Amino acid sequence: MEQLFIILQEEYALRALAASAMVGILCGVLGCFLVLRNMALIGDALSHAILPGVVAGFWIVGHNVTGFFIGSVIAGLIAAVLITWIQRNVKTKEDAAIGIVFTSMFAAGVIGISRITRQQGVHLDMKDFLFGNILGISNQDLMLTFLILCFTLICVITLYRYFFITTFGSVVANTLGISGSTMHYFLMILLSFAVVASLQSVGVILVVAMLITPASTAYLLTHHLKSMLIIAALVGLISTVSGLILSILWETTPGPVMTLTAACLYLFAVFFAPSKGIVSRYLQRKSIVR
Repeated sequence: MEQLFIILQEEYALRALAASAMVGILCGVLGCFLVLRNMALIGDALSHAILPGVVAGFWIVGHNVTGFFIGSVIAGLIAAVLITWIQRNVKTKEDAAIGIVFTSMFAAGVIGISRITRQQGVHLDMKDFLFGNILGISNQDLMLTFLILCFTLICVITLYRYFFITTFGSVVANTLGISGSTMHYFLMILLSFAVVASLQSVGVILVVAMLITPASTAYLLTHHLKSMLIIAALVGLISTVSGLILSILWETTPGPVMTLTAACLYLFAVFFAPSKGIVSRYLQRKSIVR
């Protein structure tokens, strides 16, 4: 424990702690809309599909956070448009369209990174993109994550009414003149931002867990969207921060520990949620029988 306090006094550890907290909140909030819209697979697809954007950004501007950010967002939007187009214009199952697009783009990104790493003097570690490297986060990465978090929270607060209506009542939204497609693509933009912000912390493979698990936990604990957003943000915050601390104590990779911590919190909610938990429903049935 004394060693933990010593490590947490280091500048790199404080950056990692701040980044973990922001990623937990960001993924928790956006994940609520993915869970309620049954778009968990979309989150998985975008988290993998941004890899070609990372490669393109590296080719154009080198190892630069801004280049990675712009390339990833563009790749995410391309993936969202392709998935939506295939679902609406080709006789293919929705989940099949998602699988085709994200695996193809992910494969293209892997090939691109393999070619780049063959060049002399180039270091672009595939493992860091897949599983994250939170302890190696820079001040520039930290600032980008902070800006993405602020922008996302401002958008969710100011456009809450539009998100709410298009999530729960698409017919009502069309009647009021609110474009469901526009909100869908805007959510895809925010999701691409979140994936970019999570690259260094949990990587593209585990980011979908941080998007879905805290939101699913919050879904079990409340029936109201506003409460769900707050609870999901708190669960995401607890999962990432405690996961980072545990990974330091256990001397293992932070990303997987964050994911498992979130999964443990979800399992706790599965059993002990006030109205939807297994134990709660069992006690209710038992009281009715009596």
